[in-house]
Amino acid sequence: MAVLAAATGGALSAPAAAEGETPAGQVEFPTHCLPPQEAGLPPADGPTTARITVDDTTPRVGDTVTVTYQVTRTPAVNPLSVGLPADVLTPTGRIVLGGVQQGEVTVVGAKRNDPVEAGGALPAVTMTGTFTVTAPGEITLAPGGYTLHTGHLLELDTVCAGAFGSEPPGAGPAPTASASASASASAAPSPVSASPVSPSSSPSGLPVPAGPPVAQRITASPLPTANLRAVALGTAAGAPGAKVKVTGAGFVPGAEVTVTGRAGTAETADRVAAKADELGVVLAELPVTDRATTAVVAYEGAAWTPESGSGPAAYTVIVAAPLPPGSQTVTAVVEPGELGMTQEGDAVTLAAVPYGDGGAAAGRIGTVTVKDARGGPAGWSLIGKVTDFTGSGGVRIPGASLSWTPACAAAPGSPSACTPGSAGTVGPDGAVLASTGDAALVGGTFTVDAAVTLQVPPYTPPGAYTAVLTLTLS
Repeated sequence: MAVLAAATGGALSAPAAAEGETPAGQVEFPTHCLPPQEAGLPPADGPTTARITVDDTTPRVGDTVTVTYQVTRTPAVNPLSVGLPADVLTPTGRIVLGGVQQGEVTVVGAKRNDPVEAGGALPAVTMTGTFTVTAPGEITLAPGGYTLHTGHLLELDTVCAGAFGSEPPGAGPAPTASASASASASAAPSPVSASPVSPSSSPSGLPVPAGPPVAQRITASPLPTANLRAVALGTAAGAPGAKVKVTGAGFVPGAEVTVTGRAGTAETADRVAAKADELGVVLAELPVTDRATTAVVAYEGAAWTPESGSGPAAYTVIVAAPLPPGSQTVTAVVEPGELGMTQEGDAVTLAAVPYGDGGAAAGRIGTVTVKDARGGPAGWSLIGKVTDFTGSGGVRIPGASLSWTPACAAAPGSPSACTPGSAGTVGPDGAVLASTGDAALVGGTFTVDAAVTLQVPPYTPPGAYTAVLTLTLS
């Protein structure tokens, strides 16, 4: 189900059709309109001419699309026996979503109309709303039911629904704008002949369609997938034949992974096979016997590619020179430490946003402290991924709606400089929070945090929405 939102305002402009051509997004469908009970009028049947336009026909998952629903002709009439003055008509309606994203979009129009004579046809109306794209592929938009609320003398609702043989969910009328109020007015005679709609033919005698006609199609693309594969070494140097502990992250869970030595862009003879666990983590021990090895990489598939492999982790093979006669070797050892992190707290609370308005819910993640005491030339990267935000009743806000602006600082004396990740979407595919580069000597203590913002669509149902942000250091 899509996250739905209503917005007031005028129509969005769309490209004009050539003279004699049907404008893009315009359709016609049989309609059954029920006047308010207070009017004493019979139902009105006839065609509705509608047009649906969007502000973006090629959005990405997570984007918000604004839709406009124009009703240019309706069988509904002024429910009063007196004329309607200007600006007393408020329309509401629904747009039915299909294809890869099922659901409906609630649309609302401004209180705006020209005067209407007693018994005259109600004028054209324009309604707008928004929805958030949740899946890649083709999404169809079809006109649903609509309600025309008049607020002169009486608060009255004329409810119009498509007269279909098998009406899908969402094609019915929109919720009424208000309850009827008591006032003095008399009903207008109906200028439209009312007749029941049979399941096989419309009031015009034409066959009844099975459902609302598709007026618009958009094609949503997935978010770009970043290659988050990376490897870290337990030690950055060793004698020929030394076994190096290799830790990889960001691989496809359960994938077969090759861990191998490198000399420049060519692979060396050092190689072992491993398998990623359910979290995409790879643990391996690589014997480095080839003295040409200057780095270690890991990859999925038959060969390393930029899309399926990690970047190189630098490694140095140390070959001891022979001692002259009468010499002794004096050795002092500086033990390499570990790469690890701690974080302040395990919960991030975002600011509340008002129902109906939506907007940006801002906050900050708990400060993360990274300590790199490994020595050697290999840097590190800190990657974040977030799930969808889930509320009561299964309502979701896509994880792609969360963005961050990272910050990173190195403690005085740290050999490495810390680089914050780019500001932008976090999402389920992940993004880099911070990193340090490879160098002859790396290490240090670093503080990392980020300002985060969740874009909440207008009219998201009230309540608390929770997601899990996972940080992986490698």
